[in-house]
Amino acid sequence: MSTASIPHYINGQMSAGQSGLSQEVFNPATGRVSGRVALAGGADVEAAVAAAQAAFPAWADTPPIRRARVMFKFLQLLGEHKDELAEAITKEHGKVFTDARGEVARGIDIVEFACGIPQLLKGDYTEQVGSGIDNWTTRQPLGVVAGITPFNFPVMVPMWMFPLAIAAGNTFILKPSPLDPSASLLIADLLKRAGLPDGVFNVVQGDKESVEALLDHPEVRALSFVGSTPIANLIYERGARHGKRIQALGGAKNHMVVMPDADLDKAVDALIGAAYGSAGERCMAISVAVLVGDVADEIVPRLAERARALKVKNGMALDAEMGPIVTRQAHERITGYIDKGVAEGADLVVDGRDFDAGTAGEGCADGFWMGGTLFDHVTPEMTIYREEIFGPVLACVRVPDIATAIRLINDHEFGNGVSCFTESGSVAREFGRRIQVGMVGINVPIPVPMAWHGFGGWKRSLFGDTHAYGEEGVRFYTKQKSIMQRWSDSINAGAEFAMPTHK
Repeated sequence: MSTASIPHYINGQMSAGQSGLSQEVFNPATGRVSGRVALAGGADVEAAVAAAQAAFPAWADTPPIRRARVMFKFLQLLGEHKDELAEAITKEHGKVFTDARGEVARGIDIVEFACGIPQLLKGDYTEQVGSGIDNWTTRQPLGVVAGITPFNFPVMVPMWMFPLAIAAGNTFILKPSPLDPSASLLIADLLKRAGLPDGVFNVVQGDKESVEALLDHPEVRALSFVGSTPIANLIYERGARHGKRIQALGGAKNHMVVMPDADLDKAVDALIGAAYGSAGERCMAISVAVLVGDVADEIVPRLAERARALKVKNGMALDAEMGPIVTRQAHERITGYIDKGVAEGADLVVDGRDFDAGTAGEGCADGFWMGGTLFDHVTPEMTIYREEIFGPVLACVRVPDIATAIRLINDHEFGNGVSCFTESGSVAREFGRRIQVGMVGINVPIPVPMAWHGFGGWKRSLFGDTHAYGEEGVRFYTKQKSIMQRWSDSINAGAEFAMPTHK
């Protein structure tokens, strides 16, 4: 059976590229190859940058209201093709179709926010800051900017970046994950149909070589990244050496605290959905349940029952709750973590390694399947507590009180997301104030901020000064210019040798 060729998109055209390199793309549910994606070399990146650079002057000079109209048309097209995008996600990533539709919807939210760019770009104005002098600020685009995005959200995470970047007047190069690259080309097609000029949005498929070429290219002014902490750290350092703006979002180890007064039905629902949704392949997945007091004895058996009953099957089945792992290599890595948890003394309550692939659906026997895994009596010294697993593995840690829970979480190197389930307003307030984590949920398991607020963690979950999307995103993709103006009829005669003041 022939497989699809998945090319680059440069200057408004699909391009096979110049490197001649490619790699296989799999359907994780079946384990079969579904396509071959081109891998860019330096010449391909150079072509994309040249196209973006050539398109930049005219696009930057386009009035923001006209740029917004392109975004409005793109928004309409996204609504018409959201199921097509969701299907592409499911067939290459593996997450269930309903979850993929949710991903597309959250991306659409950010496009909708970007449609307000005329308001978002407004500066400040002060009359008469000095004698006959007025002062105002403007925000102007940077030029060519790039985004390097992960496999787990091939639609939503790119939309954290390019809608605001483009609406603000920049030109954009997307380097998506080679594991699920097809959605990026669907996006490119919709942008072209929306009237976006050629060269304003480009897609360079690839691996490490293309990332390094973007980081080193002198005309790429800023770069956004989402991925693991070690790579985020490297990208931040290398980009900074070249004088680029860098926004690098790294790994996570998200905790959910369950207090004894919590509604346990809601807490169990939250833990099951947040730990095993998208097979745990989310940077906001809950991977640690912090069970306070005697709540563990009641909640762990209920979690075990629910984990064993998960509907793990081909994501195109509408009743599926969890799909496969994205690749065989990821499956092996997660299995290794489960092995290590057992070896280090954690109590393996539910073992996802035992999953029967025959129950996943027709043609799925060779897919990358795993069930939900549940550990109890995990301690902070264990590898499965310290490291990001990025799979359907939930570790339960028992603590005596909320103060210990807060200290435990604050001591972890990651600070991406956290949640606390409680019926106590005072506990919720203290938790929200004291916790050293960038995104906090109270009775909300996955507190991903809405499009107008912005996404970002603390500590080693974010390298850079600004969060993604929201007004922070507008600031990241623009530079402020301050203009002071005085006309000749208000200038006093004679040279001024002192520092100007407001007097």
